[in-house]
Amino acid sequence: MPVRPVLLFPDARLKRKCAPIARVTDEIRTLANDMLETMYDEPGIGLAAPQVGEAIRLIVVDTTWTEEGAERSPLVLVNPEIVSREGAITWHEGCLSVPDYQADVERAARVRLCARDLDGKAVEIDAEDLQAVCFQHEIDHLDGILFIDRISRLKRSLYVNKRKKELRREREEEQGAHDPRVEL
Repeated sequence: MPVRPVLLFPDARLKRKCAPIARVTDEIRTLANDMLETMYDEPGIGLAAPQVGEAIRLIVVDTTWTEEGAERSPLVLVNPEIVSREGAITWHEGCLSVPDYQADVERAARVRLCARDLDGKAVEIDAEDLQAVCFQHEIDHLDGILFIDRISRLKRSLYVNKRKKELRREREEEQGAHDPRVEL
């Protein structure tokens, strides 16, 4: 199966609120498998459909596979929602769609998540710590929210300006590489 490219900030598709999935189809199953392959390949512990350009409420998560000797235990969650939150925890987060940046984000320490699996069966998960943070992070993506939207304006502004400079430099390098007037 092909690994899908991950959209990178500031791609506008990352800011869209996603539509619920009315029915799980073969296309949704294929997308979920592609998302898992993409997540493991990057590597990451979670991925939301909008990160691969699909504006639907689908996430994949596996918070155990990176541990030494741990087997993969993927969760595919259709229309996930957090129905309760408890406590607070600050977690140092990163994101496949926000390159070269990590920051501390305050989240609920424990959550109860309700969703459906790919067979349409109801799923309810009580999660804490890393898994709770991952669920919140991925569901934020479904609502068009990036983790950098949850940090201070100053830190976000510094990252946005750095990213703009990187993109400008990349464009200039691409144009220079294709411009026949540029001497080598």
